[in-house]
Amino acid sequence: MNPLISTTSVIAARLAVGLASIGPSIGQGTVASQAVEGIVRQLEEEGKIRGTLLLSLAFMEALTIYGLVVALALLFANPFV
Repeated sequence: MNPLISTTSVIAARLAVGLASIGPSIGQGTVASQAVEGIVRQLEEEGKIRGTLLLSLAFMEALTIYGLVVALALLFANPFV
């Protein structure tokens, strides 16, 4: 295996995981704070807000998992070799 390709793959994998986790983590914090604020303002809609919150958090977490899949593909099933 070419050392340049393996080094570049490791760097790309690190970037994939790092960048894929920044956006969803910021989004999850924003969504959680807005959901708490919405529940405080309208207590009767708590169940609906909580359901929407959990669904949106799951979608955001899926973005991070996609970054992890790309990183694992670059490390173990490298298409450039």
